[in-house]
Amino acid sequence: MPAAALKPKPLPTQSTAKRPVLLELPCAPVEKRPLPPGRPREWYVTHNRRLKAMRLAIALLDSGVYLPSQARDETIRGAAELIGVHPPSVTTCHMVRAFMRYNR
Repeated sequence: MPAAALKPKPLPTQSTAKRPVLLELPCAPVEKRPLPPGRPREWYVTHNRRLKAMRLAIALLDSGVYLPSQARDETIRGAAELIGVHPPSVTTCHMVRAFMRYNR
């Protein structure tokens, strides 16, 4: 018997599964800490946008979307609804794709 026949099959991914792979949600949310005071408002807006984009990029990767070209705005907004955050803006969607592109 060939060795390849004895090797177990890998688990299906989003692209090969007959039905969608369920997204694992974290068991408990991370404890929030206050942001440092005294920064300009724009810093806080950018910081929160980066955090949201990172959460969305992780959710997309967990659901089987691995390439930025696969992450259209509708796909990203669907992931946002799934993980329970407000729908992202066009700028945040662009940032999600940038995270996926530069973290490869």
